[in-house]
Amino acid sequence: MITFFICLVALVAAYFLYGRFLERVANIDSKAKVPSETSYDGVDYIPLPRWRVFLIQLLNIAGTGPIFGAILGACYGPVAFLWITLGGIFMGAMHDFLSGVISLRNNGQSLPETIGKYLGSGTRRLAITFTPVIMLLVGAVFIVTPSNILTEMTGLPYTVWLVIIIVYYFIATILPVDKIIARVYPIFGAALIFMVVSLFGVLLFGGYEIPELTSVENMHAKSDTLPIIPTLCISIACGAISGFHATQSPLMARCIKNERECRSVFFGAMITESIIALIWAAIAMAFFGGVEGLNGALGEVNGDAGSVVSQITSTTLGIVGSILALLGLVAAPITSGDTAFRSARLIIADTLHIDQRSVAKRLMVSIPLFAIGISIAFIDFDVIWRYFAWANQTLAVFVLWMITSWLYRRRSRFSFIALIPALFMTYVCVSFVFISEQFVGLGVCDAAYVYGGAATAIIAGLAMIKIRRDVRHGAEI
Repeated sequence: MITFFICLVALVAAYFLYGRFLERVANIDSKAKVPSETSYDGVDYIPLPRWRVFLIQLLNIAGTGPIFGAILGACYGPVAFLWITLGGIFMGAMHDFLSGVISLRNNGQSLPETIGKYLGSGTRRLAITFTPVIMLLVGAVFIVTPSNILTEMTGLPYTVWLVIIIVYYFIATILPVDKIIARVYPIFGAALIFMVVSLFGVLLFGGYEIPELTSVENMHAKSDTLPIIPTLCISIACGAISGFHATQSPLMARCIKNERECRSVFFGAMITESIIALIWAAIAMAFFGGVEGLNGALGEVNGDAGSVVSQITSTTLGIVGSILALLGLVAAPITSGDTAFRSARLIIADTLHIDQRSVAKRLMVSIPLFAIGISIAFIDFDVIWRYFAWANQTLAVFVLWMITSWLYRRRSRFSFIALIPALFMTYVCVSFVFISEQFVGLGVCDAAYVYGGAATAIIAGLAMIKIRRDVRHGAEI
């Protein structure tokens, strides 16, 4: 349990130490005008209290990733604690905070627009295509996941829950952010917090033994085909770093009332999500008596992390507690699914310059998006999730290079805080392409890692040439 507590303390301390350092790097200005004030429209640009913005941001980014992803990542052993902690602090929280600040200072612009500004029009065109696709994948995944969970909990037909969730998503996408999302999220947030606090109590007082990190050994049952780098870094995304988060930040950048709120809203939400992932990774290993037991349990249910969640909560929390915990589990994907569609609407509207004050224009953008999203939801879930996981981390690569460019344009001497994560995550995503059967399929071999390194060097070289040229030409900050 020592490793677990060291990681937990490091995450909490990072909010106060590294978070404040990043505030200085970004020159946070409490007197600066913010989009909710300068572009108020009563729909998306609406000032909200800090606690509500934080809660919405947390629920936006905390889908099933920090739960299912953490459980699947725990199959690699205590090394998962290391990735959650270091990734969560130096990659994920930095990524979320600075991408949020960049959006805030660009009038709450959607991610493709800010990527285009700092990485060029060609990258913008790629992001305009890539990002809405990821939003629709997220929306589709989070139509299916809560529908399955609610069907198991209530016995009502899957189709009924599917329709209910789609209708809710549609309404939440169309109405002003303060009408539904800001009102129902406190309820969802209470369920999520109950789940996390309850499981933390189980770890403290339930007599379970959490494995310690004594080496970086890969303890996965399929370690010969699923290496720590890059596969662990793809499996645990939302608990460490996730490109999806940067698509959600503009939604809250339009609601923040002061730049000083950025640390609690963006950095704080990511740290909280890392803590959720840390607790789930710990309980998954401890409950089954170790990593080998967890691998065996997942093998029996064909890798279904949802079944493991049900088993853990029903055994440790009793009937009432497990129901409340499962409601928290339902809340996580629902509160990411609704804002995924909302974010897709805003991205398309920003790209096509369609004003969103009019309900008719919101419907014009939203109806085609939902038609596509619903059709994706009927594709095999495993196929959707496999490609989403890689696409999500690839989007994080775009964001990290965008942040690097922003820091270079500011002539910051701390540009390395984004450059190093950008290089690492580029290598993770590119090497995965060569190793995984989803793509090239070379398997775990020296050639795959060498090709990954060469491709990373080429991408990094081209990115830095572009960034340095823009700085020399006095590109806009």
